[in-house]
Amino acid sequence: SGLSPRQAQRLFEQAGTTFTEFVLEQRLLQARKLLGDPRARTRKISDIAHSSGFADLSYFNRAFRKRFGATPSELREA
Repeated sequence: SGLSPRQAQRLFEQAGTTFTEFVLEQRLLQARKLLGDPRARTRKISDIAHSSGFADLSYFNRAFRKRFGATPSELREA
């Protein structure tokens, strides 16, 4: 049977979010995890953004800073 799109939408509403916001949060958390991983130290930030699902690097940087209060570069340097 599964979940209808409307049922899924209601679940996100009850959680105080939307599907789009949920996906963005998961992508940002993935990127933050990769930025903090010593094994990914040599990877370019643009590569990490792309592999986390972001096609637009400037959007990634803005969304990341808004969510975590620091740019990806600043977080990596910390």
